Amino acid sequence: MDDSRWHFYEPEQGHGLAHDPFNAIIGPRPIGWISSLSAGGVPNLAPYSFFNAFNYHPPIIGFASIGWKDTVANIAATGAFAWNLATRTLAEPMNRSCAPLPPERDEFAFAGLTSAPSRLIAAPRVAESPVSFECMLTQMVQLEGRDGSTVQTWLVLGEVVGVHIDRALLEDGVYQTARAEPILRAGGPTSYFAISPENEFHMRRPTATA
Repeated sequence: MDDSRWHFYEPEQGHGLAHDPFNAIIGPRPIGWISSLSAGGVPNLAPYSFFNAFNYHPPIIGFASIGWKDTVANIAATGAFAWNLATRTLAEPMNRSCAPLPPERDEFAFAGLTSAPSRLIAAPRVAESPVSFECMLTQMVQLEGRDGSTVQTWLVLGEVVGVHIDRALLEDGVYQTARAEPILRAGGPTSYFAISPENEFHMRRPTATA
């Protein structure tokens, strides 16, 4: 094998590149646009780029927060949060919602967004988002390195107990992913991608005899 083809590095020793490639390789990544409510009733809204779905039944989603941030503190206190789909038209306000505001400030207002009441939880959702999940906390885990030392990152998992979908995204009972133009986080400090219909393709799962 021609080793000159490969840039190899051990993360503990540094990557030796202009920018850490880890986030760019694992990507694009769906955005965890999480809304929560503090124990004192202050709304909070923040995007997280380490986010995904982890289970069908019950439906479980999760995100990782690097640092004990207001979102994590709110969810630990109240046991609930909402996830809101970030779309191309909502990219700018989504980005504004990541501003490092103090806990008493409302990111909805700062980003020019409207908070809408959820049906089953106290945490609000983003009214402008075409899809929102209402979630109840199931697990909150502080991550550890392979040596057992704790990392200042918390994995927050929640069961989806309520789903809001704009009917414009449904066709013959099928959710149209690309129609919403969801955006995803890419590598580097500023890169994002949008999903569009022209990039869609189809494959069927193989059978055991294929």
